[in-house]
Amino acid sequence: MTTLSRSTNVGALAAAFAYTTLIFGAAIAPSSAEAKSSSMFYTVELAQPVTKTSTTIAGGVAWACKGTTCVAQKSNSRPLRVCRELQREHGQITSFTAKDEALDADNLAKCNA
Repeated sequence: MTTLSRSTNVGALAAAFAYTTLIFGAAIAPSSAEAKSSSMFYTVELAQPVTKTSTTIAGGVAWACKGTTCVAQKSNSRPLRVCRELQREHGQITSFTAKDEALDADNLAKCNA
């Protein structure tokens, strides 16, 4: 019977641990779409795309905008106020969603007024 050296045993154990960690982590980690949607409170669609990917401060939160989509974390302000602040920075907003609840047509019109 052949015995392995102590360093070989430790290396094999470390490799097995790393493999198990990677496999387990991949199984429980959310997909990028799930991670994005769960971490962002607001999602906005703009009428006109931003000229370049940017970050804007409006309504007390930092907005990440790319193309016609902007997303942000939760603010302490009411959604209509946050919408108005972003509209002042980027123009007409075609949809505004806060925690998966869209502003109704009347409030969206107020936002864009």
